[in-house]
Amino acid sequence: MNPGIVTDAAALPIALEPLPAEQVLEGAPRTGFAELSGAIGVWEHTPGTSTDVEADEVFVVLSGSATVSFDDPSLEQIELRAGSVARLTAGMRTVWTVRETLRKVYIAG
Repeated sequence: MNPGIVTDAAALPIALEPLPAEQVLEGAPRTGFAELSGAIGVWEHTPGTSTDVEADEVFVVLSGSATVSFDDPSLEQIELRAGSVARLTAGMRTVWTVRETLRKVYIAG
């Protein structure tokens, strides 16, 4: 991402691929991302439920809705919608239940 350049993160094309079967709990979710620079990108997840092991990141949801529950550590689940800002830390084991295709801009650390 070059200084002084604007990227329309909401309209950025993202190639989506099916998640590995071992990560899918419900539905047939697809995910993908577009890297804007080394640690900044746009990520998308279509409806369905999947598991993940997180990296350190802060993100802002651009569109969609989802619930993220935490298997490890055991934390209260969070609800995501456009405008939500959240932080995840490396190693968190999560379950993403996406109701409407979720698109976020992330900054990984």
